[in-house]
Formats: sequence, structure tokens, C-alpha cells
Amino acid sequence: MEVNPLHPVFAAELVGADLTRPPTRELVDVVEDAMARYGVLVVRGAEITDAQQIRFSRAFGPLEIPSRPAAAPAARMAPELFAAGNLDRDGNIVPYDREGQNLSKGAERFHTDSSFHALPTKWSLLRGVETPPPSAGGDTLFLDARAAYDDLSREMKDRIEHLVGIHDFWKGRQLAGLKGEITPEQRRTMPFPAVGHALVRTMPYGRKALYVGGHCVGIEGMGEAEGLALVEQLYAHATQPKYIYRHHWRRWDMTIWDNRCTMHAATPLLSDDYRRDLRRTTINESGPETSALEAMGAAAA
Repeated sequence: MEVNPLHPVFAAELVGADLTRPPTRELVDVVEDAMARYGVLVVRGAEITDAQQIRFSRAFGPLEIPSRPAAAPAARMAPELFAAGNLDRDGNIVPYDREGQNLSKGAERFHTDSSFHALPTKWSLLRGVETPPPSAGGDTLFLDARAAYDDLSREMKDRIEHLVGIHDFWKGRQLAGLKGEITPEQRRTMPFPAVGHALVRTMPYGRKALYVGGHCVGIEGMGEAEGLALVEQLYAHATQPKYIYRHHWRRWDMTIWDNRCTMHAATPLLSDDYRRDLRRTTINESGPETSALEAMGAAAA
């Protein structure tokens, strides 16, 4: 196995790993070490099944189970996986500009998966089952929130050290350009209340990272406008080009990113001529394997 850097600041690829077999101690150590150093790891040639992706993911933490059936392509996908791409439940291409699709376009703003959940999210693992040619678009952008934190002024670091960010799914989607009013039906399908997370996260190996992004909409203890202004100031700093790696997908890439210290954003696949089927497992730092909605209900009880 070889780990090769992909960007001057972070991100690497893993070549030569065999994910068709149960993960060995060596493989787990290589991946854990690479993730601690690079934050994003692209496993090349991960031509594996849903079950093999799930088995590999569980070597690093308990799964976050989807709260509802996958929108696409449910009939061909394990229920433990989240769907990404441009396919509907029947495996047909969903036009990019279809009315009602603007909710998913919120992913085109830099964000951290599941930050609007109370559960601590560790990594996401996204496998390219069907990928269009790079010229068609659909790249994924990643940024290193550790490097962004490192470059903050001492004054700003001291200011934000103990602040708590407010993460709200629906307000985040509105900031990302969601059109129209949020309907009661939408709220029923994603009934997540706002949650608080530390604005600065310390990684297990000691580095600190900014924890903002598309779902972070304010700061506890601040007025709405003041809190959002600080969040947007930090967001603008973190999204500078020098912190960003652009991933051009190859078929059977499996891209792993650490949700605690990176952010990512989708870029649009503007052509409806190509199928795009990506399947994601998400793992938590600890706890049982459950959906966020189930965990929220257990906490309320």
C-alpha cells in the first residue's frame, strides 16, 4: 500500500488497498494514520459491494444509519447507506434543474456532514459506483479547517476559543439559497432542532480546527445578526483557495473525509446525459449504530 499526497496542505490517495477482504490491522492503521495527517483520503480502485463498504466502515466506528429510506436508488442499495448522485428510486436520471431540487443544491455550499445532529460524527466514506467523465462536472471540493484555524490571528483564536456554534439544517439551507418557504412536510421529514457544537474542535492528535460550514448559522449568546456575521467571517476565511483540494472523481474511488476537521462542497453536474451513483457510509465517534432521529428521540425520553 502507498499513501501519496494530493495537495500541498492536506489530502492524499491510498493505492494498493484490498477492500474486498475483511480489513486487517495493517490496513486499519494505515488509514487511521493517513486520516490523522491528511484529513481526506482517496482510496483508489475500491470496486466493492455495499456490504464490503459497510464492513470496512465499521472498522473505524459505529454507523450513522439513514433516518429514512434512500431517495435513490433504493431498490439496489443497502439500507445502511446514504445515496448521492442524480438517480431517482427507479435508477433514472433526475434533471439538475427540476423544480423542487433546490434543496439538494444546499450541498454546493461548504459544509460538514451531520453537524445539525447531536451525535458526534467522525468520518464520511463516499464510493463512486457510477461516475461521469471529469469534463461533465460533479467534482467535490474539500478544505482543511485545521490549516484555516492555524492561520487565524491570535486575537481571533482567543475570541472564538470557547464559543459554541448553532447548527440548524433548515436555516442553513436558506443561507445556501433554498427558494420559498419551508413547508410543514419538509420539516416532518427532517425534524431536527438547532444544536450547539464548539466553534473550535481539538482533534485526538492535538490539532485544532474550525467547526463551521453550511449548517452553522449563529453563535450561542450572541444576537442573530452578530453571530451570523462572525460565522460568515470565519467561513470566508476557511474557503480561501489555498485551503481547497478539488477531487475529480474516477469510477471506484472511495473518498474518506474527517467531518471534525474538514468541510466539503458539491459542484453541479450540469449535464443530464450521464448517470452518477455515489454511496455514502457515515460513522460516529462512539455510541450505538442508530439514526439521528432515533438518537434524538432517545435523548428526549
